[in-house]
Amino acid sequence: MDGLETPLVGADGTPLSDALRGRTFVKMTGSGNDFVVIDTRGEGMPPFMPAATIERLCARGTGVGADGVVFLVPERGYAFRMLYFNADGSRAAMCGNAALCSTRLALLDGPEGEITFLTDSGSVTARLRDGEPEIDLAPIELVRAGDVLPRREGELRIGYAVAGVPHVTVLCADVETVDVLRRGREIRLAEELRPEGANANFVSRHGKGSWRIRTYERGVESETLACGTGAVASSLLLKEWGEASSPIRLTTRAGLPLTVRLRQDGSRWLPSLVGEGRIVFRGELAEI
Repeated sequence: MDGLETPLVGADGTPLSDALRGRTFVKMTGSGNDFVVIDTRGEGMPPFMPAATIERLCARGTGVGADGVVFLVPERGYAFRMLYFNADGSRAAMCGNAALCSTRLALLDGPEGEITFLTDSGSVTARLRDGEPEIDLAPIELVRAGDVLPRREGELRIGYAVAGVPHVTVLCADVETVDVLRRGREIRLAEELRPEGANANFVSRHGKGSWRIRTYERGVESETLACGTGAVASSLLLKEWGEASSPIRLTTRAGLPLTVRLRQDGSRWLPSLVGEGRIVFRGELAEI
């Protein structure tokens, strides 16, 4: 995920420890991909956190615990701007499940119909479909269906796609037999993918017309329970390989579904993602 610079002080110069104390947040999950969401739509730009603060906030044993931190901030001409930070403090251009959670939060007591918000990878149009958030991602043009890395035993295909952030997807006989931490890290750090690296997704069939997916995420540097953009990238490659047709249903490591709908406009893919965006609890920061 993209390592965009994170300011080390509050936007107004306030020391971060003071600026964050008492700030409310929402803990949300999207199919097991969990986030600390800080909604500042009624305020100005939030006091951005340094990487070390993000890490402490996301720590499972000593912080709130999350795969990342999401800010919803005002943006002229849009419902809001979504800013996303990985658990290691690096800023990412896009996170599909964070976008689903942001949609759910914005539409919970907000306007009916569609909204459009901005991310670092472009604008996202969103709505609720049968009570679940659905997002239309920015058009995707960079898809490489041919093997981008040497295959290991049990790997049938290896492709690459940029769905907001870069992804490698490996088609396997059975994802349950994959050492996701070891192989995922190999792919994430592969020489062929430097300097950006990539998330590593592993997919295999799961009954008729559905798939299992597991993902090693850069920025978290571990397997996560779900990855929305990984589901989109993997669906694109499954479609390119002739293995699946839209809509494509994938079951995440958490056992929850993500559904990807694909349309094509010339050389561009137009993906939509449907999944969970659930509020777990609301809280107030004390000391970070």
